[in-house]
Amino acid sequence: MQQYVKNLKNDLPASLIVFLVAVPLCLGIALASGAPLFSGIIAGIVGGIVVGALSGSQLGVSGPAAGLAVIVLTAIQDLGAFEVFLLAVVIAGVFQFILGVLKAGIIGYYFPSSVIKGMLAGIGVIIFLKQIPHAVGYDKDFEGNMAFSQADGHNTFSQFYYMFEGISPGALCITIVSLAILILWEQGFMKKIGLFRIIQGPLVVVTGGILLSLMFAGGAWALKADQVVSIPVADSFSGFLNLFTFPDFSAWNNPQVYTVAITLAVVASLETLLCLEATDKLDPLKRVSPANQELRAQGIGNLVSGLIGGLPVTQVIVRSSTNILSGGKTKVSAIAHGFILLFSAMIIPTVLNMIPLACLAAILFLVGYKLAKPSLFKEMYNKGWKSFLPFIVTILGIVLTDLLMGIGIGLVVAIFFVLYENYQKPFLFESDESLAENGEIVLKLTQDVSFLNKANIQRALNVIPDNKKVVIDASESIDIDQDVIEIIEEFEVNAKERNIEVEIIERRIKSLKNSPIKSLERSVRKIKREASIAS
Repeated sequence: MQQYVKNLKNDLPASLIVFLVAVPLCLGIALASGAPLFSGIIAGIVGGIVVGALSGSQLGVSGPAAGLAVIVLTAIQDLGAFEVFLLAVVIAGVFQFILGVLKAGIIGYYFPSSVIKGMLAGIGVIIFLKQIPHAVGYDKDFEGNMAFSQADGHNTFSQFYYMFEGISPGALCITIVSLAILILWEQGFMKKIGLFRIIQGPLVVVTGGILLSLMFAGGAWALKADQVVSIPVADSFSGFLNLFTFPDFSAWNNPQVYTVAITLAVVASLETLLCLEATDKLDPLKRVSPANQELRAQGIGNLVSGLIGGLPVTQVIVRSSTNILSGGKTKVSAIAHGFILLFSAMIIPTVLNMIPLACLAAILFLVGYKLAKPSLFKEMYNKGWKSFLPFIVTILGIVLTDLLMGIGIGLVVAIFFVLYENYQKPFLFESDESLAENGEIVLKLTQDVSFLNKANIQRALNVIPDNKKVVIDASESIDIDQDVIEIIEEFEVNAKERNIEVEIIERRIKSLKNSPIKSLERSVRKIKREASIAS
């Protein structure tokens, strides 16, 4: 509890920014799903409050996912009624909870780091590309669409041609002003001013966007109805309650309901596990989120969402990365964004409907850039082709297809490299963790350690108790995969918070001075030096 109170100054401003990004995404995904608009808001509320409270992820944010939009659209049409579809969402939640109980979350540990980083960069690129039309006032494609092929018959690149037909001077002006404010807020001298650390740039952008929109009203630069947020408005509290819908339980004996439920559970679980792994990679403190707990939390979230008329939820990388990049530290940020979404939809929907999509596009431009910084491409290139090629292929796959397909293509390339390496050096991997009498815990690695060993090593490090000394014995290791090195480096960072002393025994052969083990040892020494300087 103390850590949550201590980090309120970071979490509350971050939650407000996540809320601003979440509103149009929730509405856009509902629109693309052929569902009532308010069902997207309900899913955002449940994803924030319910899943946020139950999740073990400190920085992940859940809500409706664009990756499920096509499945939802088809399911509603096939089942014949939205209420019948809600029953499928409820059952999908039960299936997801069972997957968590059966410990299916371990699947998430088998995705290589190069693919996960490619996923983050790919999401950053696609966010940037998809927001360009919104930035100039061409809003034919729904907010939150992450697929190459669009519902309007265009694709990510052809959209750039058609957007010239609908450029809005007012929207373009708002985008330029918003970007200028955000860039100014990122400057070092601004961060030194206490007031500007409290008042976040995105909040200033939204306020300025509303004021500019009001100034342009009635003139040639006035914004159209589809260029601002459009949340359903209830005229009373009872009218607000009427926006909630309940499942049709009479369809329990329809086998098609169970087919849809299983499909939703599997796809939502896979997307959640991918986003969970990606969120942990972005976490500055390198905390490891319990995957099985996340599946159980998502299952309960989908159960609740389905019961009150919401779309299915997953952990979503756009909102999660926005949370991290906005300074969020704990799960309070995700939970608070859910409450802000609830109270805003209930009390001030008219104010929300004044927010221009152009200023939100500017905010997402910054998120996209931070996810796909040029320095990340340079870092992955320096790691060699075994990491760089799956990274690039994943990015291209995501941009030219969709999220899950792109990750699948990247995974195939990564697996090819692993199989090739194992063919070249067919060694066995064994881990020997023993608690010695002197209180040391020894993790012994052998000859060839690939990313396929990632889950076992992660599990072993997770169960190490606080206030111990850990010896990672790599004296017999010839090759350690970059993914495993990253896990050990991240454990070294997290170990300081848990008063764990880490010692690494490297392979002492001169010809291996540039081996991954040496790189790991240098990284650990660097971390220790930085910690010493900081203290």
